[in-house]
Amino acid sequence: MDHLQRSRKPPTSHGDGSFTSQSFLKLGTGVIFEAGVLVFHPETIRIGDDVYVGHQAILKGYFRGEMHIGSGTWIGQQCFLHSAGSIFVGTDVGIGPGVKMLTSTHQDPGIHLPIMEGELKFAPIVIGEGSDIGTSAVLLPGTVLGRGCIVGAGAVTKGTFPDYAVIAGVPAKVLKIRDR
Repeated sequence: MDHLQRSRKPPTSHGDGSFTSQSFLKLGTGVIFEAGVLVFHPETIRIGDDVYVGHQAILKGYFRGEMHIGSGTWIGQQCFLHSAGSIFVGTDVGIGPGVKMLTSTHQDPGIHLPIMEGELKFAPIVIGEGSDIGTSAVLLPGTVLGRGCIVGAGAVTKGTFPDYAVIAGVPAKVLKIRDR
């Protein structure tokens, strides 16, 4: 217990999530931010034209990595996108309510230390154009979705999935390839 008490860093705030249109690396035209949207490190975020961001969504940029959201993308309410390891969303992507995208994880520091003291490992998330992510899906670091993928509600993805794949489950697996 003594080690845990000594190793804790004093808490610091990441800010209040407020932003202006000038804060972004790029902000396209026709972008809608609903009430309660929070944006952190907007200087690392690029958003294309005609993007919708639903109520209480959190776009959590980071001092490293970037977030790119393609034109015509729809982000549902209460989504959480954390781009420490970078997130690249293609054009015309649907991201259902409550979806979580995480691009970092703590490495195991060994059994004598808390996991939170493990080194951070970063891996990007890439979502191909025209894909659709179901409600409450979780995309883990290193997820790569090809073009036109469908991810089922509640799925947990990690790894690379081909174009037009229908993906579901925990852990997520390819159920079939959509007809082109």
